[in-house]
Amino acid sequence: MTYRVVQWSVGGVGRQALGALVRSRDFELVGVFTHGASRRGRDAGHLIGLDVETGVRATSDVDALLALRPDCVVFTSVGETRRRQAVADLARILRSGANVVSSSMMNLIYPPAADPRPIATLTEACVQGRSTLFTSGIDPGFSGDALPLAALQVCEQVETLRVQELSDYGAHPDSTWATPYGFGQPEGAPAPILAPGVPTMFWGGMVTMLADVLDVDLDGHEEFCERWCTPEAFDVPIGRIEKGTVAAVRFGVAGIVGGRRRLFAEHVTRMRHDTAPHWPQPPAGTSSVHRVEIEGRPSLTLDLCLRGEGGGGDSQGLVATAMRLVNAIPAVVAAPPGIVTALDLDLVVGRSLLVDPPEWDRR
Repeated sequence: MTYRVVQWSVGGVGRQALGALVRSRDFELVGVFTHGASRRGRDAGHLIGLDVETGVRATSDVDALLALRPDCVVFTSVGETRRRQAVADLARILRSGANVVSSSMMNLIYPPAADPRPIATLTEACVQGRSTLFTSGIDPGFSGDALPLAALQVCEQVETLRVQELSDYGAHPDSTWATPYGFGQPEGAPAPILAPGVPTMFWGGMVTMLADVLDVDLDGHEEFCERWCTPEAFDVPIGRIEKGTVAAVRFGVAGIVGGRRRLFAEHVTRMRHDTAPHWPQPPAGTSSVHRVEIEGRPSLTLDLCLRGEGGGGDSQGLVATAMRLVNAIPAVVAAPPGIVTALDLDLVVGRSLLVDPPEWDRR
């Protein structure tokens, strides 16, 4: 079966998803939505830098796209800073009868832990359209469900389970990546992603899901955060980090079971690989890792390192986020109507993943 798909927005993740849809024989790209006037009317192939004409041109006409009756929409539009509009867009798509795989509104990854108001709106839209919504990515997403579930399959007993992202963000060329963490600012400066309640909004659902998988009752969530300030000034691609300002943060959400921290979703995010050297590090020679650590029987460490152009993981993180969605399309189309999670789906790999080296080189 070939699935008719619309790509919704062409930002960092959306561009990667669009490239996969254009190249793969599993899917027929039938439409592209864009918010940007500069992209309207441009061919999908040109939007991803390919010298090919697909015949599919980007548009902002929602009615025209939904009239195409796609099997699925890959929704990668930003949601966290425009929550009301994102929920409205998702509900409109779902009511039309199209299924959705989404990297937007990441607190929807595990509905039992999410705000019940958007859940109610989107559930009703799924009922009306007999459609299905799946929200995922690499983190939150794959690193918090597929990786720990794989690790738990070889365990007899678990004392603690920790899901981590250890990453060097200083190598990123976009300075706006520093702002949410307060990098380059005095220790007490505002840092939106570290503000009380925000880590739980993004990663608390992951912890709740793991508690449900392990069949334990959570006493609650507990956030934690540490900042590390640099003793010297330095320059990295993301910008200048002055002496005495924040150069690394360690933060996350712990699930409390029986009065103790037992389940963790944790991030260690640095401006340079040698900042906060006493905190957990990626494997030597890598800038980023998604890690599962279990203390139990057996104790284990499971590392996922994304590699790509230049050895970095930033762009490959966008690829991985996009492909978590695109590869899920067949399972989501086959699923019953409603909001689903990775626990509900029979997730398989795409039929056209294996390519010859010359074709890979052309990508």
